[in-house]
Amino acid sequence: MTAPFENQLALVTGASQGIGAATAKALAAAGAHVILTARNDRNLEEVEQAIHQAGGNATIAPLDLSEGDGISRLATAIANRWDRLDIIVIAGAILPELTPVTQIDQRGFTKALTVNVLATQALIGAFDPLMKRSDNARIVGLTSSVGHKPRAYWGAYAASKAAFEMLLDCHAQEVEKISNTRVAIVDPGATRTAMRKRAYPGEDPQIVKPASVVADRIVALLQEPFSTGHRERVPNPD
Repeated sequence: MTAPFENQLALVTGASQGIGAATAKALAAAGAHVILTARNDRNLEEVEQAIHQAGGNATIAPLDLSEGDGISRLATAIANRWDRLDIIVIAGAILPELTPVTQIDQRGFTKALTVNVLATQALIGAFDPLMKRSDNARIVGLTSSVGHKPRAYWGAYAASKAAFEMLLDCHAQEVEKISNTRVAIVDPGATRTAMRKRAYPGEDPQIVKPASVVADRIVALLQEPFSTGHRERVPNPD
């Protein structure tokens, strides 16, 4: 049987751990060649090795999303090797310190805005030419409920995710009638990740779903004929 993503190229940011790593593995298992990006070289190599051992295909591309020129260099490198890009999953993000708005650390806030917002625009812009060459281009951005539902002490992260969502929604409308690119925003909900552990240090990780549940939903969504601008939240398993 033909794998659903055979001969398709996918780029996953934040692929060294958590939802990004799980999604990269799931996409590779479904036949895609996955480009893995994140800052941690060693973790990326471990994810790549796991994909290869399972019979999949992946290429690591260490990248710090806070360095804008790194994204353009990556786009150039990919364009020199492949003729198109079919899928982008934006899972990489930074959670700044949870604090009252009056006490937000400007340095941490700036880094969060750079990674969560500016890098998103840079990714969309740099890879748009390659995505336009795909017959079925899809972008999936991972968000948080705080991006549209305010929560005390989450102001810095919430502001970055609100801007992240707006960028993706605007892009979805801009490309809807002029290309095959479709855009979706997915809220993973409570998920067992390092970011979740940092935000809720006293929480029992076993009471929230593993990252693989979110990854499986993303892979399923990518196979569906969703309309651009699609939004959904991944529920907890029954």
